[in-house]
Amino acid sequence: MHLAARFATASAVSAALLVAADPMPQVGQQAPTFTLPSQDGSEVSLKDFHGKYVVLYFYPKDATPGCTIEAHNFERDLPKYEADNAVILGVSVDSADSHKQFCTQQSLTFKLLSDVNKTAVREYGSERQMAGTTLAARNTFLISPEGKIVEEWTGVNPSVHSEQVLEALEQLKKK
Repeated sequence: MHLAARFATASAVSAALLVAADPMPQVGQQAPTFTLPSQDGSEVSLKDFHGKYVVLYFYPKDATPGCTIEAHNFERDLPKYEADNAVILGVSVDSADSHKQFCTQQSLTFKLLSDVNKTAVREYGSERQMAGTTLAARNTFLISPEGKIVEEWTGVNPSVHSEQVLEALEQLKKK
């Protein structure tokens, strides 16, 4: 089955099984802080990126079709994000070792953060139960250089999401 077709089928099944999580922070609010381990073993905190835009995207699972598409698109567009003074941070409940393998297999160079305790996932209202397992929902938060949420997307389409985020960054630069 073609990757896009498998993703569409998996997305339809996933959507039927998702259960709502805690409320998510709203645009205009200060972004919840966190410190999580990355694929390279370093601890990464939101405060490390003060002065930059942060694209904080939550995704369900390493090496699955939709998550791979989304990560590839962010990686493809990474030079554009860097030109816009933005960093990409991906978060899932997978282990740092799983992230390391995923990054190696897919040639990903941005940080993937491991939230095995689901702390950030809960604080960002992105915890979902699927078939008895807790995963991160596919949500993204664009955080300003001052640490406020300036845009958010829920239930994103991984095939076009990077372009959506880049467009939002362009609009913010025009203001």
